[in-house]
Amino acid sequence: MEIMGYVWIGVSVVAFLIVFFTLKWIFSLRRVVPTNEVHIVRQGSKTMVYGTPERGNAEQNTLFSGNSYYEFPSSIPVLGVSVTKMPLSIFGIDINDFDAFDKDRVPFVVDIQSFFRISDYEVAASRISDIEELKGQLLSIVQGAVRSILAKDLLNSIMEERSKYGQEFTDEVKEELKSWGVETVKNIELMDMRDAAREEVISNIMKMKKSEIEKTSRVTVAKNNQEAREAEIAAQKEIDLKDQDAQKEVGLRKAEVSKEVGIANEKSSQEVKEQAKLTKEKEMEVVKIGTLKQAEIDKEATIISAEAHQRETEINAAASKTQIELQAEADLIQTTKKAEGSLVTATKSAEGIKLEGDAKAEAEKKMQMASVEAQLKLATEIGENQGYQQYLIEIRKVEANEKVGLAQAENIKGADIKIIAGAGDVTGGISNAMGALSPKGGFNIAGAMEALAATDAGKELLSKLGINLDKTQDA
Repeated sequence: MEIMGYVWIGVSVVAFLIVFFTLKWIFSLRRVVPTNEVHIVRQGSKTMVYGTPERGNAEQNTLFSGNSYYEFPSSIPVLGVSVTKMPLSIFGIDINDFDAFDKDRVPFVVDIQSFFRISDYEVAASRISDIEELKGQLLSIVQGAVRSILAKDLLNSIMEERSKYGQEFTDEVKEELKSWGVETVKNIELMDMRDAAREEVISNIMKMKKSEIEKTSRVTVAKNNQEAREAEIAAQKEIDLKDQDAQKEVGLRKAEVSKEVGIANEKSSQEVKEQAKLTKEKEMEVVKIGTLKQAEIDKEATIISAEAHQRETEINAAASKTQIELQAEADLIQTTKKAEGSLVTATKSAEGIKLEGDAKAEAEKKMQMASVEAQLKLATEIGENQGYQQYLIEIRKVEANEKVGLAQAENIKGADIKIIAGAGDVTGGISNAMGALSPKGGFNIAGAMEALAATDAGKELLSKLGINLDKTQDA
């Protein structure tokens, strides 16, 4: 019994270990598909696709069985599987330095770029074992299409119309790609083309194109420069014309303004001259009236002064004659002695009168200068105001008498005359002396001297005075 118990325990442990390691191995076969991959699992005749459903191609109705599975070895009957891994994302195939020929068998090298994605994973998995094999197949398909299409055109045309070949390459491979469960993401692009080794065809074409471009560029630049220059000339011409028009307009406006200003100035000047003329005429009229009035006043004053002087002379002469006749003999000696003293007194008096007259004349001159405007203003009233005229005449009489007195004083100052003032005052004596200097006084003196000469005492007196009437008569 004890032995059998140990056996069962041993068997149980072994069974447990077998189950444990079996389950561990099974769990180790579990695969979780990465998000950027799709796993195609074949189990017998059954094909299943595992991956992220959301990243699947809904347009091809691909049925995803989930994203995890158990990868039992294909050697295990029924459970065994074979797995093909495909990219879920887009992948590209670049063809560089690919030798191609044009229609004339001219060799050149091209670079091609293309992008694909798997549209039907079951179809793709049925034809290839992995993605590298698929890429190799796609590379061959693209190269064949490129070589086939480029061989239909000349190199020059291919270079000029390179952009159209992308669509032609894509259309050429589209149907064939479906049989591989693949489609293009965008057009297959012809990226570059250049000369093959030891060839210069494209280089020569490029040089030709470059020279043609340079020629076209230079022609275009020259033409553009010409057009620009012509445009500048036309614009400058237009500007000059407008500037000339503006200057002309400004000049005309300035001339018009200058004309208007000149006319206005001339009118103003004429008005000023006219006013000045009127003012001058009025001033001349006032001066003329003043002059005429002054001349009349001076004339009347002169006449009055002359008449007064004549009358005074006559009175003085008569008085002197009477005095001389009555007192000639008695006063002759006294007159002779006193003549010298009286002459000195008369001379000083004459100088005083002259100074007083000069002062009055200067004052009168200043008064006349100060009253010129007043006289001009009053000149217009002189002709109508008789009382004022009479007043001016009286003033002129006074001025005339003053001038006569000053003139007499001046004459007496220079004369060597002895005056005997035996009666009256000095002024009366001077007045009498002035009467003696008049023509009538001269005749009276001559008569008196003749009367003296008729007597012996008179002759003796005249002889002492150095007067010899007999000699004079004899002569």
